[in-house]
Amino acid sequence: MRSGVFSALFGRSEPEFDETAWREVLALPVFAGLTAEELARLRERALGILADKTFSGAGGVEVDPYMRTVIAAFAALPVLELGHAAYGDWREIVVYPAEFIHDGHEIDEAGVVHHLRHVRAGEAMEGGPLVLSWDDVAASGGGEGYNVVIHEFAHKLDMANGAVDGLPALPRDMRVADWAAAFTAAYDDFCRRVDTGEETEIDPYAAESPAEFFAVLSEYFFEWPQPLATAYPAVYAQLCRYFRQDPLQRQEHAAP
Repeated sequence: MRSGVFSALFGRSEPEFDETAWREVLALPVFAGLTAEELARLRERALGILADKTFSGAGGVEVDPYMRTVIAAFAALPVLELGHAAYGDWREIVVYPAEFIHDGHEIDEAGVVHHLRHVRAGEAMEGGPLVLSWDDVAASGGGEGYNVVIHEFAHKLDMANGAVDGLPALPRDMRVADWAAAFTAAYDDFCRRVDTGEETEIDPYAAESPAEFFAVLSEYFFEWPQPLATAYPAVYAQLCRYFRQDPLQRQEHAAP
């Protein structure tokens, strides 16, 4: 499912925004169905992200305007209606050439500290940078449920509410109780299905934690909304209200 298909404003200089990258990324299925007005607003959001964040390369990568523009385009989609300020005041995006090694620690319920060493495609640090694998960025956008940029930026939205627990800062017209009821029931059901070995259209990684459930489902919401809307319509409805978008309807209207 994770196959790759990815073949002056705000005080920034013009080379920061790559028009070729913008045209190419907008041709991907994840952006299908956006109106001219929405595309103009998407560009504003992307420019806002480019102005607000700095980009650094790691592992030998030199981040060029093409790469920055692609990442900003994907990151702009979830905040199309929310505004790029919803991502918070952290500053740095670090780009590796491919998956990278994460060294960290975890404290279990008994208070024992465990050293963890994982290979990751992306990472969002509380109050700190967001890290991406360029190979995985290039594998995003194909309408197959995978988008590492949306996934990691969803974690940043989650962090805006304090704890990283799958509950972002909701607008005033949404109730935490409604969000919790929809997501808790869906998460419990999804974990049961994964634990019993059932094959699911949604990536089993979503069962790792409520935070990962929200991030993975945000990927599906924008990339491949049909399985999400079918399996968990109450969650899909909550995400529609939160993001102020309905990708399923948008993509259905865009279909030939």
